[in-house]
Amino acid sequence: MLSTKNVKLNLRDGKVMTMNPHTDVICREVGLRDGLQIVDIFFPTDEKIRWMREEVAAGVGSIQACSFVPPNRLPQFKDAEQVARAAGEIEGLWVSVLVPNLMGAEIAASIGADEIGFITSVSESHNAANVRRTSDELLNEFRKIVEFRNSLPTEKRFKLTSGLSTAFGCSIEGAIDPASVMRLAEKYVSAGSEMLTVGDTVGYANPVQVKKLFGELIAEFGSDVDVLGHFHDTRGLGIANAFAAYEAGCVMFDASLAGLGGCPYAPTATGNIVMEDLVFMFESAGIRTGIDLEKLIPVRKIIEKNLPEEPLHGAFAEAGAPKGFVFVANKTEAAE
Repeated sequence: MLSTKNVKLNLRDGKVMTMNPHTDVICREVGLRDGLQIVDIFFPTDEKIRWMREEVAAGVGSIQACSFVPPNRLPQFKDAEQVARAAGEIEGLWVSVLVPNLMGAEIAASIGADEIGFITSVSESHNAANVRRTSDELLNEFRKIVEFRNSLPTEKRFKLTSGLSTAFGCSIEGAIDPASVMRLAEKYVSAGSEMLTVGDTVGYANPVQVKKLFGELIAEFGSDVDVLGHFHDTRGLGIANAFAAYEAGCVMFDASLAGLGGCPYAPTATGNIVMEDLVFMFESAGIRTGIDLEKLIPVRKIIEKNLPEEPLHGAFAEAGAPKGFVFVANKTEAAE
């Protein structure tokens, strides 16, 4: 079993994000942010909150709840403050949000977000298309957020993460040089990042690439920061890539209920890897997630109700558990 020592404690009003003694990996829900960001239909605020509450009841302990972007750019997040506040009231939930700039970070911090994420694409073309800024301009904005975080009292400081998007490929530029990922990672770690979220944004990666790059990132930066895997299933390799990252030492992963999501600049993308399938993969391999699939599967109905035209993905939801399947925690209890 891999060590979980690289998942660090981060204090904020006494809260921490770390794995409890009964889990081996953290599976973070990003459907409410990454999944909903490309959906035109507004997902009702009360239903977003219900989605979070029911996932937490199923054992999901970390959720990226929203993105603090101008409502005229992404109307889906016009209720970001309300959703983030509600998330903070859910017992046992580590609340992550995404921000594009210092102003967003200031708002998120005032609400009490536990973790604030900031994304930069390794691909300059993707930066230009997605946020109309260069990587240097984005890094300078990130440094402003670091300065703001450091100005806060210790107990009020949020965990600050940097997302390295298009780390394996870009639908505009094509393949990405791993050396470019390492250079960008070094800049953000030096600037004050506490976690690197490494994203296969458009589903270009294969398991061999993933294991190699994650191994290099963890060897180089793992003693200083956490490393999280963010995979999309565009070409059907998302789950395999997640396990390759795990084999390289990664123990934190993003996923989306029913595989909701995608990227505006990857029109054929099928979205994030499916949370249910990720949990099943780990559990069937003897790796504890702390998530109860029997409670998680029914939460899909919330998406189905509010986004009736949106396709729901997931092999486990369709096929169910194989005969005799037992969660790792239950196996351990039986053995004891």
